[in-house]
Amino acid sequence: MAQVTITINSREYAVACEDGQELRIIQLASLLDEKAKLITGGSTQVNENMLLAMVGLLLADELTESKKNPSVQTAATEESMQRIRELDENTAKQINSLAEKLNFLASEINLL
Repeated sequence: MAQVTITINSREYAVACEDGQELRIIQLASLLDEKAKLITGGSTQVNENMLLAMVGLLLADELTESKKNPSVQTAATEESMQRIRELDENTAKQINSLAEKLNFLASEINLL
């Protein structure tokens, strides 16, 4: 079982998940963090229990509205997919950058 550390409203939480689900958990936590920041206005001085309730209500409202209006659901799904693609693209860029650095270091070692 894997474990990831997520950040919501500037607080870190260790979360256990199935192997291979780490990126998805991080993406979902990012969505929750966005909702928390929307509610708090970026302030970290908010009662955690109240914030949890408010984020839950906000997401429940969005879910209910999306079920009522399929076009909203489609737009929300497309927006979520775009965010996931952006996160994946950013991750790929970071991996490529690290690979280039490793290749450079390997070539430097070979020169010694």
